[in-house]
Amino acid sequence: MATPNLTEIATTTLRNRTGKLADNVTRNNALLRRLSTKGKIKPVDGGRTIIQELEWDNNLTYKRYSGYELLNISPSEVFSAAEFNYAQAAVAISISGLEQLQNSGKEAIINLLESRIGNGERTFRNMLSYDLYSDGTADGSKQIGGLSLLVAADPTTGTVGGIDRSNASFAFWRNIRYRCVTDGGAAMTSANIQRYMNSLWVQLVRGPDRPDLIIADNTAWRVYLESLQAIQRIQTENTGQIGFQSLKYMDADVVLDGGFQGVSGAPSGYSTGGVASVSSSTMFFLNTDYIHFRPHKDRNMVPLDPERFAVNQDAMIKLLGFAGNMTLSNAFLQGVLNNT
Repeated sequence: MATPNLTEIATTTLRNRTGKLADNVTRNNALLRRLSTKGKIKPVDGGRTIIQELEWDNNLTYKRYSGYELLNISPSEVFSAAEFNYAQAAVAISISGLEQLQNSGKEAIINLLESRIGNGERTFRNMLSYDLYSDGTADGSKQIGGLSLLVAADPTTGTVGGIDRSNASFAFWRNIRYRCVTDGGAAMTSANIQRYMNSLWVQLVRGPDRPDLIIADNTAWRVYLESLQAIQRIQTENTGQIGFQSLKYMDADVVLDGGFQGVSGAPSGYSTGGVASVSSSTMFFLNTDYIHFRPHKDRNMVPLDPERFAVNQDAMIKLLGFAGNMTLSNAFLQGVLNNT
């Protein structure tokens, strides 16, 4: 007969794996791994939206003076905030009444649940990694606003964190872009890729501020690798230790992140929305001091309570849930290079 405490078994099994799921998502995504090491994964306690403070202007009271000349002590408004909505996602783990009977006994049910939970965790990890590169438009704009939104191929359009980038008054909220064909005169090759990267890099340096992570898709990674193979500048001491082979450009890691999937589309069976707007042959030049992953502290890939029983089915369902978003606190120190 079916085990009477199935819901307890399911709940306990899920809760015991919750920390592992969040940790695996972080370790299997180069961007999240970097944000984690820099303390940029900051859970949200609550609120209607996710507020991200940003510094948008210089202090305008700087004045050269002589002797008793009056100084400028006017208030200078240099801080503001961007406002990001929560994006939500869930994966369902279910077991029917018949399966309970067929897998009678505590150990048998745990084995069945373990298999399904493992599949659900892998699905969550793969889809969340994919969404981190999105522009937030999939499934009726319910998706995480990832790099394709925050570091856009066209930074003069769209709204990010409630700030309209098409408004020239908010030009500080636009990232920098470099287009190989339009700005460089030819598609990227191993002969010109470093010149193009140099042209973008110099626009992203502000004193000690500079990109520390460059994420490349399949084509851009291959072209850059071929440009380096004569000197073999392969770095393995940092991101290489977490499963990502890393090249070096200046002092930034250049990573081929499998979650990007060469912008070939979402994992099988899911909407291809959100990342399709990123052209192939793309590199994101990221200053991760100003990029943040903000999950809600009570909804960071955890089982949702209470247990769900289908009203018109003989089945029990447990949900793994997430709520949060990616946020940005400085745009003009972020860059994207593509082949357009």
